[in-house]
Amino acid sequence: MAVDQPEVATVVEREVRIAARPETVFEFFTDPEKMVLWKGRQASLDPRPGGIYRVEMGDQIIARGEYVEVDAPSRIVFTWGWEGQESSGQHGVPPGSSRVEVTLEPDGAGTLVRLRHLDLPEESREIHGEGWDLYLGRLAIAASGGEAGPDPAGVQQTDKEE
Repeated sequence: MAVDQPEVATVVEREVRIAARPETVFEFFTDPEKMVLWKGRQASLDPRPGGIYRVEMGDQIIARGEYVEVDAPSRIVFTWGWEGQESSGQHGVPPGSSRVEVTLEPDGAGTLVRLRHLDLPEESREIHGEGWDLYLGRLAIAASGGEAGPDPAGVQQTDKEE
């Protein structure tokens, strides 16, 4: 039995069911106006291989990478890391150093979203897992037509500054 599986040791996996079709949910990963309904306050997205993935969640909290694979409406892959932290990396994850794979499967009238965040250093897996739990919950609200409210990352930062 193989015990050493480095990919498994560096991956965060999450699933969420969303009351919307895959075509609808997919747009929340590629359309900047829809992205900010669940994650970030501003987004620059160019959803094609090599195109920019940049989401500003709050001051100094900016996720950046590039799209690797875009297969509407079933799969999207992009690299991920934290802008402005290139030398040390916020939670050890500089821009583009990890990879996020999202698959969207029809599930009755809705969608099963499976997210895998790979190549994360051990010390950053827990915080990224908590982040995806938060944001996938917000995605489920927004993609099904609800109001997820402002990104908590930006709100928390604003509260701290006052």
